[in-house]
Amino acid sequence: MLRLWIVSLLITVAALFSPLLFLPAESPDGEPPSAQESAAPLPEPEADADMSFTVLGPDGTFTATMDSYLPCSVAAEMPASFEPEALKAQAVAIRSYIMNLCSAVNPKHPEASVCTDPGCCKGWLSEDELRANWGDDYEANMTKIVSAVRATDGEYLAYDGEAIQAVFHASSAGATEDSAGVWSDVPYLVSVSSPETADTVPSLVTEVRYSPDELSSRLLSARPDADVSGEPGSWLGETERTASGRVAAVTICSERFSGTEARGAFGLRSTDFDVAWSGSEFIFTVRGYGHGVGMSQEGANLLAGSGMSYSEILAHYYPGTELVRA
Repeated sequence: MLRLWIVSLLITVAALFSPLLFLPAESPDGEPPSAQESAAPLPEPEADADMSFTVLGPDGTFTATMDSYLPCSVAAEMPASFEPEALKAQAVAIRSYIMNLCSAVNPKHPEASVCTDPGCCKGWLSEDELRANWGDDYEANMTKIVSAVRATDGEYLAYDGEAIQAVFHASSAGATEDSAGVWSDVPYLVSVSSPETADTVPSLVTEVRYSPDELSSRLLSARPDADVSGEPGSWLGETERTASGRVAAVTICSERFSGTEARGAFGLRSTDFDVAWSGSEFIFTVRGYGHGVGMSQEGANLLAGSGMSYSEILAHYYPGTELVRA
């Protein structure tokens, strides 16, 4: 009888506690992991796998498919720490840009559709370079970026049925620039609002300082016939601005520079700047980073953090375009 009673007791205890054996393991903060935290296989590329093009890299040309090339380009152009929806927007922008180059009547490079120079086409880094940059974070970062690429498989922005020139830049202070102020008038590359502030983007505002000798040296490198005589305080002339607040033109030592020329000549991060003479040096106060046209990457990240989807972000920065799938 005693043995039967013990067996009965053990069965009862097991029945009470057996559900606990099937509960999911707790995460470090004491909560069970969500479905999003569980590892899930990435979807296989379809449209991207069917797109191929020739690339001009530092070691010559090679052929790539969009699904193999795009993650390494997104990784080169946008921090992996950015919001997933911002990374998706970046993936669509680069895919659109590459498709635009592939269809160009007058290609940038006679031997390839695209190059890996970010100053010419769009950036790209090899696996070895990314592993060197990210170290132990390589697998997590690459998984996040590949996920953004696969989630937008084959999607691109079109205007009048054609893939657009989806240019982008690092940051803008309040508004992006109209393409007519930098290159030529493009209907979908117009000035729109952008949410960056000095509080939300710590590096948004920067300063560049030059002594009179340093400024005159840079000025003469750009304009060898410039007259740098007179008191430095008299060197600064009129500043003209675009509708977005950037410098359209500035006059220094009677030499008129476009905003883009001044940015290059004086080593500035953008054409959104003020310049003043302090009595001992010239101080350029610069806002934003890049040419200012198209999508702002920092702005996209802030909009994603506020709840915007990648399609909404793209519609904001490239108005009048349509998101389609190849």
